[in-house]
Amino acid sequence: QARLVEFGGGLVHPGGSLRLSCSGSGFMVDLQYYSMLWFRQAPGKDRERIACIESNSDSTYYLDSTAGRFTISRDNAKGTMYLQMNDLKPEDSGIYYCAADFARHCTGVDMDRGVWGQGIQVTVSS
Repeated sequence: QARLVEFGGGLVHPGGSLRLSCSGSGFMVDLQYYSMLWFRQAPGKDRERIACIESNSDSTYYLDSTAGRFTISRDNAKGTMYLQMNDLKPEDSGIYYCAADFARHCTGVDMDRGVWGQGIQVTVSS
């Protein structure tokens, strides 16, 4: 069964950096053919899509509030995706979810059919 697991969350001070990883396993089709995403859910708010990387890694997309601070990347040989987060702000706190969908382009992603990780907590606080 397809599975995604996130690593690297924790507590960081404002202005600090954190790198999340997402490792996939059990996919019937190699994960390299999936678009992969990071979502975030802050307390009392809806889950929001913050970054997406297409299967060929040529195209990436970011939520406006994270562009320039966050970088999404992937290593298809390792079946792993990353989110480098710099200049973190308290409003970046929340549960971060890794996700994957069998779509070539981020514009075609449908998470009703996609695979979700269990989520990992990120807290930005002094």
